[in-house]
Amino acid sequence: MKYPTIAVIREGKVPPDARVPLTPTQVAGLRKQGIDIVVQPSPGRTFKDEEYAELGIPMVEDISDRELLLGIKEVPISQLIPNKKYCFFAHVAKEQPYNQPLMRALLDKGITHMDYEYFTDEKGKRLIAFGYWAGMVGAHNTVWTYAQRTGAFQLPRLKDLYDYAAAKEVYAKLTLPPIRIVLTGTGRVGQGAAQVLEDMGFTKISPAAYLNGEKKDEAVFTQLHVRDYAKHPKGGPIDKQHFYQNGEEYQSNFAPYAKVSDLFINGIFWDGKAPAFFTREEMTTDDFRIRVIGDVTCDIAPAASVPSTLRASTIADPVFGYDPLTGEETEAYRTDGIDIMSIDNLPSELPRDASEAFGKVFIEKILPEYAREKSGILERASVTVDGKLGPHFGYLEEYAKG
Repeated sequence: MKYPTIAVIREGKVPPDARVPLTPTQVAGLRKQGIDIVVQPSPGRTFKDEEYAELGIPMVEDISDRELLLGIKEVPISQLIPNKKYCFFAHVAKEQPYNQPLMRALLDKGITHMDYEYFTDEKGKRLIAFGYWAGMVGAHNTVWTYAQRTGAFQLPRLKDLYDYAAAKEVYAKLTLPPIRIVLTGTGRVGQGAAQVLEDMGFTKISPAAYLNGEKKDEAVFTQLHVRDYAKHPKGGPIDKQHFYQNGEEYQSNFAPYAKVSDLFINGIFWDGKAPAFFTREEMTTDDFRIRVIGDVTCDIAPAASVPSTLRASTIADPVFGYDPLTGEETEAYRTDGIDIMSIDNLPSELPRDASEAFGKVFIEKILPEYAREKSGILERASVTVDGKLGPHFGYLEEYAKG
């Protein structure tokens, strides 16, 4: 099997991301297998340059001779090398307005770009993702935001802990007041969020028990499936696949949860067709109880399932306030406002754990595809091919024109 020459590139997006697609140990293991892979130096990684160099990995500034360039977040347009093969999260395939210039640049520079988000099997199931870690950090930060808002308990940020093992030591000593959290989504994000809430000491109860007010004196959460937060105008049970394919036919059934929840953690994938959980107008009503929203999905309003996600927040400045009466951003922690945690690179707060898990899957499921003469997995992930839209992304033509 012949592999391309590879480089792990320096992250150029601001604010910086500390994650890596491959850890030092993983890169060293690939080199022992005869794969020609180098690393571009970077001061911002969770794994320092010395950790790579100590394992005999070449640290190379000029990577223009490499055939495949691996990163994490969007590569700044000025740093794109023409006619190369790249792999990173580009956030263009949902026609995100803020990345339209990047979409245009990928085409103009003759680049083949493969997006991690679209590495799927033949049934369309994603093969690699950071979603589980995003859910973990998102849940932690949402509870941290509530602690900051109320002063009811103390909780450090995950970014200030070495890894998740250290976080669990903190959770073991945590005493929580009665808090009610509604969590949406049962995929990777939802699973990661639920894991953290349970490790913190929250008790998971069914949606029915949650709405009935059971365990009022305890810290509890409920995890909602599609059938819990959506309904069809014609009534009857919800078929999940039909919902995913025909989301525009459905209505939100989230209102009962908004009346009895202190915190809301959003962990669903939103395709733009399904209904939003609630409207701006509903957020102004007296029975809208939620005061902290952790939007792990972080789709920016108005094209969003959560209308108060006005922007992405940052690891350095994780929370902003939302005034439900004006629909505008305010300072955080106001008594008349709702606090929004909408960091869009959450796994970077647990970068060592997240990178190691991500790299393991990449080596096992994705990297071997690059040595094949033809790969459906790579084809399905190729947003652009040699400066043209990939075979599965023709729908981006008008978006790419700007």
